[in-house]
Amino acid sequence: MFSLFAQSVSDVAAQVNQVRSLLDFKTMILLGVVLVLLGIAYATAQYLQRLPESTVNKAVVQSFNIRISGWWMMYAIMGASLLLGSHRWPSVLFFFLISFWALREFITLTPTRLGDHRALFWVFFVFAPLQYVLVLLGHRSHTVFGITFDAGQLFAILIPVYAFLFVPARIAFAGDHKRFLERTAKIQAGLFFCVYALSHAPALLDLKFKHYDGSAWTGGSAGMMVFLIVIVQMNDVFQYLWSHLLGRHVIAPGISAKKTWEGYIGGVLTAMLVGMAIWFVTPFTPIQAATMAMVVAVMGFAGSLTMSAIKRDRGVQDYGTLVAGHVGVLDRFDSICFAAPVFYHLARFFFT
Repeated sequence: MFSLFAQSVSDVAAQVNQVRSLLDFKTMILLGVVLVLLGIAYATAQYLQRLPESTVNKAVVQSFNIRISGWWMMYAIMGASLLLGSHRWPSVLFFFLISFWALREFITLTPTRLGDHRALFWVFFVFAPLQYVLVLLGHRSHTVFGITFDAGQLFAILIPVYAFLFVPARIAFAGDHKRFLERTAKIQAGLFFCVYALSHAPALLDLKFKHYDGSAWTGGSAGMMVFLIVIVQMNDVFQYLWSHLLGRHVIAPGISAKKTWEGYIGGVLTAMLVGMAIWFVTPFTPIQAATMAMVVAVMGFAGSLTMSAIKRDRGVQDYGTLVAGHVGVLDRFDSICFAAPVFYHLARFFFT
C-alpha cells in the first residue's frame, strides 16, 4: 500500500515538473498581465466608440477595437490551451485549427478548377495534419511500422520538399493545363504561409533552451512562444498607431495606404522596448531580447505587407470573417506567418 502511494506521489510530482517545464510562473504572470491590459484597452475603445464623432475618429477607434478584441480572444484561447494539461497537444491543436482555417481563407480567394480538388484534399487532410503531428512528435526519433525517422528533420522538409513536389504532379495527373502555374503556385503559397510557417510557433514548445553562453536556462519553453506573439502583436498595434499619429511617407501606396515609414520605424522601436521589458520569460539578456524583437518586428511587418499585396491582387478587403464584425483569421495571423519560422530558427541555432 505504501509503495502504491509513493508511486502515485511520484507520478503527480513528475506531471507537475512537466507542466512547470512548459509554462513557468513568469510566463503565467505575463499572460495574465497581457489579458488584463487587453481587457482595459477593449473597455477604453468601447467607451471612445460611444463619444460624439466630433471628438474622436470613429473609423480609427473601430479598427483598433477590432484588433484588440481579436487579440484578446486569441490570447485567452492560447492561455487556456497552455493550461489544459502537461503536454503540448492543446497548443499544437490550437495552431492546427488556426492553420486549417487560414488555409481555407487563402484558397477561397481564387476559384479553383475541378483538376485541383484532389490535390486540395491531400493539402487539407494529409499534409496539413501531418505537419502538426510532426510538431507534436518533437525533435526525436520514432519508429512506425518498422521505419525509424527523425520527426524534427521531417517537420522541416515535409512541405517545402515533398508537398511542393506532390501538388503540381497531382494537378498534372488531372489533365487540366489551364492556368496551371498560377493554380499550383497559389496552393503552394497557401500551404507554405498558413501551415508550414505558422507551425513553427508551437514547435518552439519542444525546444530545450539555454543561455547564449551555454549555461542552463530554467524557464518554460512556453515563454518563448508568448514572447514571439506578444512582440508581433505589439509591433502591429504600434505600427498602426504611429502611422496615424506621425505617418507621412507611405511605403507602398498601391498595396496599403496605411503603412508608412514612420509607422514602420516606430513599431519596430516600440517592439524592441517591449522585448527588453519582457526578457525575463526568455533565455535572452535584455539586449538580446531587443535584437530578437527587432527581427520579429521586421519580419512581422514584411508578412503583413505581403499578405496585403495578395489581397490587393485578388481585389478583396479582408481574407474572411472569423466572427461577426471581425476580419479573417489570416488577417490576424499574417505577421506571425513570417515572424515564426525566422524566430524559431534563430532561437534554435543560438539558444539550444
